[in-house]
Amino acid sequence: MKNVIICNPAAVVGATAPGGCAPVFHQIKSRQHKSWSSGDYAIIGGTLQIVGEELCEALDLRSGQRVLDVAAGSGNAALAAARRWCDVTASDYVPALLERARERALGERLPLEIEVADAEALPFADASFDVVMSTFGAMFTPQHEKPANEMLRVCRPQGKIGLANWTPGSFIGGLFKTIGKYIPPAAGMKSPALWGTKAHIDELFGAQACAIHAEIRNFKFRYRSDEHWIDIFKTYYGPVLKAFESLDTATGRALHADIKALIAHFNLARDGTMVVASDYLQVIITKR
Repeated sequence: MKNVIICNPAAVVGATAPGGCAPVFHQIKSRQHKSWSSGDYAIIGGTLQIVGEELCEALDLRSGQRVLDVAAGSGNAALAAARRWCDVTASDYVPALLERARERALGERLPLEIEVADAEALPFADASFDVVMSTFGAMFTPQHEKPANEMLRVCRPQGKIGLANWTPGSFIGGLFKTIGKYIPPAAGMKSPALWGTKAHIDELFGAQACAIHAEIRNFKFRYRSDEHWIDIFKTYYGPVLKAFESLDTATGRALHADIKALIAHFNLARDGTMVVASDYLQVIITKR
């Protein structure tokens, strides 16, 4: 088994300090970067566009607002904000994904700034933005406090922070757990699915917030079949791709079977297709 980062980005083999006492975060970040840079997340991300649209509506965006999309990927939420005539910057640490965001913006003739940036160390001045948001992005960083603090720092007083994060009990939360059975998390790493709990959001943002509204919503994965979903994610979704690459043939077949069982548990369709609703926490934070 290779040392890789997989779909549960806390699950890193060989990423602990000498003696196994604490995670070595720079090693984890490096592996995460390689993982998210592999495959083509834009193929997956494009199917999630409705989440960005709904988040922008919940944020009640207004034309002319300065908006930052953190860990933007191929720009779902950023483009949704640009459609509402905001001045938008999309940031991510994978340049290829930002290029996809740029291509999409050009295709729609939407203005969009892009900036290569680590969510844990944003290269923007304090209070630079009216609205900061992240959809299924910041939640995957190794050190949860860092992106939370950075989003708060670059958001102006009385500005808003909008988040969409998979919940622990969701289909994607179950996927994290399923893969974690094969490649355990590094000691000391927090699960990304914690971002899908109100308690964790309060812990990360509460001290600098005057209001936090959290609501459970769901996104439906609609695919031709369970095998179609697995094939797409094994091909284009870097973390799942890397997970299967790290396993021998027999273990890969076992993981494949477990994912099929997980899909069967959540699948609403009875016609051979796949319609799986995965809960996520939509969060609107108003900064003090």
